[in-house]
Amino acid sequence: MSVQTPPHPAGLAPAPAPFLDVRDLRVHFPTEDGLVRSVDGVSFTLEKGRTLGIVGESGSGKSVTSLALLGLHKGTRAQVSGEIRLEGRDLVALPEAEMRALRGRTVSMIFQDPLSALHPFFTVGSQIAEAYRVHHKVSKKEARDRAVEMLKRVGIPQPERRAGDYPHQFSGGMRQRAMIAMSLVCDPALLIADEPTTALDVTVQAQILDLIGDLQEEFGSAVVIITHDLGVVSDVADDILVMYGGRRIEYGSTRDVLKNPQHPYTWGLLRSMPHLTGDVGERLDPIPGSPPSLIHLPGGCAFHPRCAYKGWVPDGRCTRERPELRLLSGSARHLAACHLTDEAKQEIRGGTGPDDHAATARTAR
Repeated sequence: MSVQTPPHPAGLAPAPAPFLDVRDLRVHFPTEDGLVRSVDGVSFTLEKGRTLGIVGESGSGKSVTSLALLGLHKGTRAQVSGEIRLEGRDLVALPEAEMRALRGRTVSMIFQDPLSALHPFFTVGSQIAEAYRVHHKVSKKEARDRAVEMLKRVGIPQPERRAGDYPHQFSGGMRQRAMIAMSLVCDPALLIADEPTTALDVTVQAQILDLIGDLQEEFGSAVVIITHDLGVVSDVADDILVMYGGRRIEYGSTRDVLKNPQHPYTWGLLRSMPHLTGDVGERLDPIPGSPPSLIHLPGGCAFHPRCAYKGWVPDGRCTRERPELRLLSGSARHLAACHLTDEAKQEIRGGTGPDDHAATARTAR
């Protein structure tokens, strides 16, 4: 279900289209075992200068969504449908040659593992310079100067010298900074960061997130951060999209989703995070079970096999009927897909449930 735009009163001009408008995106992969529904009807919008955090466990469809935004499923067996409109242009229908011209210049990505994304046989500076020359007719010297400038802007010490080093000569945090430099070298309007802080210690993690935020402010880019950790996006994202089983299950502003989460899966994500304000030795409360197979999704709500509250919904609706993503009463843009009534959620939480864990996400880093 996508949020419908209400009709505009007569005589008033329609509101401008969002910078990024994803509607009913589906990415399916045919296999010998069946159809893998990695992304199944995802919709969201994003404006320039704002950040969207897409959150969920491994296998929820986050990274497949990000690759679709870059058009990297073109030429594969993936079945992609729906719309990805960037400044009015539908990227799903765009020919590969035109998509290639956008990729790196208008839309760019920070990949999860910079050591794999950076070529081991070429210096870091030459790779950043090459990314710049693909989209700009400049000399090799101008491109190298631009690479050194970008390394300096992302905080690499002695950028002139380090531009001549190879990826293995950089630490993990510095490699991630180099990836950010490469992603931003062409001043993209949309930046996608796929698990940008994975395998980094918490201090470097905070530095990388702050760097992305600072550069976003400088360049005015729209940013999509893909992560499994609500703590990562709590301070940097304006909006949060929670995914499970390839579908949206909660979507709204960061404040709404963290302060007043409305889906048991979001409650579980918050409760399973360590935080600084808890008692010493306090045990985490992980979500039981494992994410579902994207080939054989459970009937009804995909989360129901792991949900402790399905018994609160009468007539076994959780096992039979897929909940629609609906706008919450009293909210302008907070949506959740759950059969639990508002009264049931209040009783379950008893005033001390998931709301207490809003602070968890903000102290996890």
